Amino acid sequence: MKKRPVVCAYYFPNWHVDPRNEAIHGGNWTEWRVTQHATPRFSGHEQPKIPLLGYGDEADPQVMAAKIRMAADHGVDAFIFDWYYFFDGSYRERCIRDGFLGAPNCADLKFALMWANHDPIYAHPGSYRKPAEKLWSGDVDAETFRKCTDHCIRHYLNRPNYLRIDGGLYFSFFRVKALVEQLGGPAAARQLFDDFRFRAEKAGLGKLTLDGMASELARGDFDAGNRLIREIGLDCCSNYGWGKWGERFPDLSYADWFELNRDEDRSFTRGLEVPYNPVVPAGWDSSPRTVQSDMYDKRHYPFGTVITGNTPELFRAALRRTADYMAAEGTGGIVHIACWNEWTEGAYLEPDTQYGYGRLEAVREVFGLRSETVEAGEVAVCPM
Repeated sequence: MKKRPVVCAYYFPNWHVDPRNEAIHGGNWTEWRVTQHATPRFSGHEQPKIPLLGYGDEADPQVMAAKIRMAADHGVDAFIFDWYYFFDGSYRERCIRDGFLGAPNCADLKFALMWANHDPIYAHPGSYRKPAEKLWSGDVDAETFRKCTDHCIRHYLNRPNYLRIDGGLYFSFFRVKALVEQLGGPAAARQLFDDFRFRAEKAGLGKLTLDGMASELARGDFDAGNRLIREIGLDCCSNYGWGKWGERFPDLSYADWFELNRDEDRSFTRGLEVPYNPVVPAGWDSSPRTVQSDMYDKRHYPFGTVITGNTPELFRAALRRTADYMAAEGTGGIVHIACWNEWTEGAYLEPDTQYGYGRLEAVREVFGLRSETVEAGEVAVCPM
C-alpha cells in the first residue's frame, strides 16, 4: 500500500503591503482591493468572493498563525509559496519572511518555494485594451540565478520545517524551459543547477529535489521534454493547474472542466521519465483582475473563461479521484492544490461566506491528517 501523499497548497503572497506595489497602485495597496471591487460580469457569475475571516494582512505573524493552524487542522502539510526574485531583488517577500516565519506556530507546517520566474504584468486590474501589460522583465541571467538561490539557501532552505521530498529540499521552477533558454541553453543551465546543489550541500543542507512544470516542459512532446529533463537534471515535475479549457465562454462548469482534464495525470505520469506530482485546482475566475467597467469578451488573460459551480462536493470528488489514481498508478509523492489563497483567480481553500470551510473539509475528508508532518525529534521552532 502506497504512503499518503504530501498535501501541498500553492500560496500566492500578495495580500500585504509591498513597496513595488505601492509604487504602482499607491500607498498601502494590497490585492484585497481587487477582490473587494469584483462584480458579476454575466448571468450566474458568483462575484464578489468574500473571505469568511476578513481581509487580513498576511505579513502579520498572528494572521499567518491562524492560516497555519487552519491548514494543519485540515490535512494541508505544506505551503509552496510563489517566490518572486528579479535582477534587482525580491518581491512580495514580507509574507513569508515576516508573516510565516514570524508566526509562533510556523513549525506546525512545512513550506517550500516555487520560483515564479515570469514577467510581472499589470493585471490588478488589466484593461480591455491592455489586458496583461508587462511591468518589468522577469528574465533570469546567471548572476540573478546565483543571487536568488544564495538568498534562498541563507534565509529559507536552512529552516527546520523546509519541505523535503525523497530526502531532498524541494525547490520548483514555474517556467523552467524559459529559464533554460535565458541561462544560455541546457549545458549552461545544468552547470548552474549543479552549482546550486553544490552550494546547498556546502551549507550543510544535504541534497535538493528540483521540480519543473510539466505543462511547459512536455505537453505534446514527451520525447523533447524528457530529453531536456535529463540534460538539466530535474528530479520531478508538477503542474500549477489544469491545462484544458475547451471552447466555452464566458463560463465552464467545474464538472465539465474536470472531465476535460481527467486524463491529464495519467498522460504525464506515463509520458515523463521522472516522478509526476498531480494538481487539483479549487476553481478558476480571474475576472476580478480586469477593469470591472470594461466589456467581458474572450481576449487575453485576465479576460477569459470562468469556472462556475465549483462546489466543495465537486472539489471533493476531484480530490478523491486524484488520491485513488496516485494510490494505483502515481509516481510522485506530492499532491498539489491550487491554491490556498488565489482569491482574484477564483482558486482558494480559505473559507468564504458562500461555502464556509467546505473545501478545507474536503481535503481533510479525502487525505486525512499527516501525523508525521513534523518529524520525530525535529526542532519545533523557527529561529529568525
